[in-house]
Amino acid sequence: MSCRFLLSVWLFFSIIPLCSIAQTRNSAYEAYIGKYKDMAVDQMHKYHVPASITLAQGLIESDAGRSMLAVEGNNHFGIKCHSDWKGRKMYYDDDRRGDCFRKYGSVQASFEDHSKFLASGSRYASLFELKLTDYKGWANGLKKAGYATNPNYARKLIEIIELYGLDRYDGRKGSRRAGKQSPSNQISRQTYLSNGLLYVRIGYDETLKNIAREFHTSRGKLRRYNEIDRKFVPSEGSVIYLEKKKCRASKEYGTHVVRPDESLWSISQLYGVRMNCLIRKNRISQDNPLSVGMELRVR
Repeated sequence: MSCRFLLSVWLFFSIIPLCSIAQTRNSAYEAYIGKYKDMAVDQMHKYHVPASITLAQGLIESDAGRSMLAVEGNNHFGIKCHSDWKGRKMYYDDDRRGDCFRKYGSVQASFEDHSKFLASGSRYASLFELKLTDYKGWANGLKKAGYATNPNYARKLIEIIELYGLDRYDGRKGSRRAGKQSPSNQISRQTYLSNGLLYVRIGYDETLKNIAREFHTSRGKLRRYNEIDRKFVPSEGSVIYLEKKKCRASKEYGTHVVRPDESLWSISQLYGVRMNCLIRKNRISQDNPLSVGMELRVR
């Protein structure tokens, strides 16, 4: 028997099983996708991160929800504490011994923080110029921006997305049925973050009804979040928050000097701080009204 024949037989029985393994679906992965696909689609509508990317990252970073970080801390994306993290913490040996990781009260909080982490980080800003259907661009961009140290991270994301057909969840409606998404289904509205809060800018001749429909919320909630009433008619470019404003501005802001044509409401929208908090911090009253040149504490 020739050596060439033996080599051919060895190659046949070595390569074919490897190809089969590469294409075999993992039941734990499928269960994870079924459990969290709706959550990923909701995050896509709010933060413009493709649902396929969120799911693929969750699968890799949490081992389909089975990792120690996921089980003990609901951390599905391996996000570390960083200097600005004020929430709960847990420690785990990773790049260094006893690395600090974020700990969440729920999986929902982990998904939400992952979206905000990407949307608020300057190193990921270029990703939000890509189409929602460009999962390959997102995967390569995440690797380039340093989300993970694994040199094969982008390839792993792409392989998982394609093996499980996760790209079917991308697009405006985030269809839960298999099939390609039309380019017209992409979310075109730009979203922003201020004070850790998601907001949009209202377009020409647009109403709260348009925004409420697009982000699957109600006009009543938008009015409460933005402290406006039914008579409010937003002008083009107005900031509309999709979450309740906070009681103080982010740490880079301390005070604000009131300029002409500014109101308490416009300052509140500028910093994402509720008006009643500004009133209390600055003891604004009939005896001490808001005036041009006044220095307001916003934090």
